[in-house]
Amino acid sequence: MFYTDNKLQYPVRVDSPDPLFARALQQAIGGVEGEIRVAMQYFFQACGARGNPKFRDLLMNTAAEELGHIEMLATAVAMNLEGAPLSMKEEVAASDRAVGAIMGGINLKNLLSSGLSAMPVDSDGVPFDMSHIYASGNIAADMTANVAAESTGRTLAVRLYNMTDDAGMKDMLSYLIARDTMHQNQWLAALEELGGMTGAFPIPNSFPQDQEKTDFSYAYLGFQADGSEPVAGRWSDGQSIDGKGEFTAQPMQPLGEKPDLGAARPQSGAQSEQIGEQ
Repeated sequence: MFYTDNKLQYPVRVDSPDPLFARALQQAIGGVEGEIRVAMQYFFQACGARGNPKFRDLLMNTAAEELGHIEMLATAVAMNLEGAPLSMKEEVAASDRAVGAIMGGINLKNLLSSGLSAMPVDSDGVPFDMSHIYASGNIAADMTANVAAESTGRTLAVRLYNMTDDAGMKDMLSYLIARDTMHQNQWLAALEELGGMTGAFPIPNSFPQDQEKTDFSYAYLGFQADGSEPVAGRWSDGQSIDGKGEFTAQPMQPLGEKPDLGAARPQSGAQSEQIGEQ
């Protein structure tokens, strides 16, 4: 169950409306790095979380927070669109390059479909389709995915911060950047509670490693055409990060045969030349 008090999580102020920046902010709403993505990711992870209920609580609380971030950004988009022209005629009056600038660079969906309001789309107007929601049912895998989600989200927020000179927008974005910092750290802290590098990994840690092809569990394989050794790094020598093996490195040699699928089946729609005796 969700509740609202109709107040923003953090103040949103726009000193100088900028329709082009409104378009950029849409990426933080409906882009693959945006707030819809993380809100839905944490929500569905929470709904499927099994085991210690504190992880479900952590995920659901953060999902609720991200809904508040969507509200903040949607408000910022609408406030920035206050400076958008309502007709091509207005734009033409202001500049003879109106058509080339495509209404000053705004996303026309914000004008035509939502009446100068935010939409669940990215900066190009592409709707967010939930294809980047990762909720595996494995709490460690989900926490690892969440670190990446917050990292790319913080990268986007920093880029937006550097795109604008508006003091109000910088203030809002500095808050969102701070929350991304916290969220990166809280997911890492959750992984630490789950055992950290040596306890949680490899994920899932419930699969017996002696059932793996252990010769390849910690081998860094090179695929250089000349058969030379792959370039060395921390990942090619010494103890593995999970503490359960030793890194090695070697050129990869083919272990299988050339694939032969045989003839096509009759009535399969193949050419006559493909169909053989079955």
